[in-house]
Amino acid sequence: MAEECIFCGIRSGEIPGDILHSDDSCFVVRDIAPKAAVHLLIIPNQHFTHLTGITPDFYGVLGDMFTAAKDMAKREGVIGSGYRLIVNQGDDAGQQVAHLHLHLLGGEPLGGMG
Repeated sequence: MAEECIFCGIRSGEIPGDILHSDDSCFVVRDIAPKAAVHLLIIPNQHFTHLTGITPDFYGVLGDMFTAAKDMAKREGVIGSGYRLIVNQGDDAGQQVAHLHLHLLGGEPLGGMG
């Protein structure tokens, strides 16, 4: 439920958060429990939980999220060394906040996924 969503609270200013980037589609914050030297969250302004319910009118927001990720990777100095983008969907994938978001990790060797 959007009223209880920590990300919606940060976006609205009800919950303190250090917003690094904000535009009409999304905003970016640092993860409070980083898994890498650089760990950012790219979060759509609109509360949206899962990709399974995505409709074409949301495609532009997804594109804007990836553009913000690229811009933030450059700003954080990891665009040349490499970075990882992750979307966790559902409990088995480790999604902890029921609001779609994109993780950007980098700043150190992350190793393989296999």
